[in-house]
Amino acid sequence: MVPMKSEVPAVSPHATCSPAPAPLSRKTPSIVDGSDRKDATDKPYSVFTHREKWVIVSMASYAGLFSPFTANIYFPAIPVISKDFRKSIELINLTVTMYMVMQGLTPMIWGTISDRWGRRPIMLACLTTLSLSCVGLALVPTSDYWLLMLLRCVQAAGSASTVALGAGIISDIATPAERGGFFGVYAVGPMIGPTFGPVIGGALAQRFDWRAIFWFVCIGSGLCGLGLFLFLPETLRSIVGDGSVPARRRIYTPPIRIVGRKRIVKDFNEPPPRKRFTNPLFMFTYPDVLVTLLLSGIYYAVFYGVTASLSTIFARVYPYLTERDIGLCFLAVGGGMLIGTVTSGKLLDSHYQKIKDDLIRQAQANSEKDIDSTSLVKDSSFPIERARLQILPYMMFIYSACVIGYGWSLQSRVSIAVPLLLQVVIGATFIYMMNAIQALLVDLIPGQGSSITACHNIVRCLIGAGMVSIVNPIIVALGDGWAYTLLGGFCLLASPLLYIEVRWGPVWRERRREKEEKAALNRPRPVAL
Repeated sequence: MVPMKSEVPAVSPHATCSPAPAPLSRKTPSIVDGSDRKDATDKPYSVFTHREKWVIVSMASYAGLFSPFTANIYFPAIPVISKDFRKSIELINLTVTMYMVMQGLTPMIWGTISDRWGRRPIMLACLTTLSLSCVGLALVPTSDYWLLMLLRCVQAAGSASTVALGAGIISDIATPAERGGFFGVYAVGPMIGPTFGPVIGGALAQRFDWRAIFWFVCIGSGLCGLGLFLFLPETLRSIVGDGSVPARRRIYTPPIRIVGRKRIVKDFNEPPPRKRFTNPLFMFTYPDVLVTLLLSGIYYAVFYGVTASLSTIFARVYPYLTERDIGLCFLAVGGGMLIGTVTSGKLLDSHYQKIKDDLIRQAQANSEKDIDSTSLVKDSSFPIERARLQILPYMMFIYSACVIGYGWSLQSRVSIAVPLLLQVVIGATFIYMMNAIQALLVDLIPGQGSSITACHNIVRCLIGAGMVSIVNPIIVALGDGWAYTLLGGFCLLASPLLYIEVRWGPVWRERRREKEEKAALNRPRPVAL
């Protein structure tokens, strides 16, 4: 796998941002940065300050925690639930499979609705659904297995969409140059779930009962919903514009405004009209989106294969580990994910800014007019695919190599420190790839952040659910070493999708833009009477 080479000439580390002095006969172009404009005609993308954006993203990250947390906190209690319900482990595992299926499907609905009716009311509805379903699960009779299955589906419907809604919030308030950093911090919440969910679930089930798990999630999601009700503002641009337009309905306004308090203006431009409901499944017909989703889905499935088989393999390879010890082993991969989360945001933003600066330098050298950096970034020729995916070849190779090494370390029965260390690297590289792909998807479909994230979610969850169902039979048939060699090989075989996206993605994106513009021109407009 050969790393992608930038088509922009390399810049010396000693070079400055200013161009060399030009001859007097030629006007030196200047940069007009749209983000610094303060006049009335060219407003900033959002009225929220950088600090206020961090506050909003942090609230969304807290809500996004519950999708993976609710799934993972359930795992340690499966043997106990199986015993209480007098059902086989396979039947209880079916509740996990159904949870993942609903986790993939429901964001398609909630995300699409939020792109029209707003982020805030849908986020509150999801958290309310989650809290009420947890009450039902905590009280479900052990004689009603069907009710356990049903309530787990309802629980997934409430929790899963918070991730897509959070991505929509970021697309509302952040420019493309900022999104990498915000997605990096936003992912902290969803990544805490896989890290601490099994540990907390095992401790609660051992100290109290499996029902305590659902009471814990009920209280946590209820407090989160209360906090968002009190403080989270509406961000959908078709409702509040850049944040300065007062919402017309009370549901969109928090009782306590901690962000944007002094920037609601009386004289404002009407926000853009609300978008018509669009079927998010049509996004699967976009070649650049489909290629990116397939690439993400394959790497996500392999990651699920590593984590889903962890407890079974570690109990067999290291029989001296207790159930609590095995739960603590999840902290290794979770810690790697946290490391990747913290570092990926800054790396994504720096790569984006570097390509932007290089393009500005090229434009300066070839133009005598002032250069608007905002227009340059919004131009369809801006290589957003390369800006987001530039470092992914290295991450994909490291990830695949560590997956293969992880399998052979277990096969060789080496010290437990070796597979745990490899898990840290797997977690860090995995989350970097996911954040980069998520940022690219939001850039490819502007204004529909929740819908495209829902499409991303359904691909990952459905392929991941398939991997969970086959990974253990593969390990039994091939052994640890060859099983994970096969999984790592899948990743390497999928790597050409990255080249296809970077090479042909801009072409497909431009064709889609031209088609949409043509459709907009041909669309009949209402005639005023």
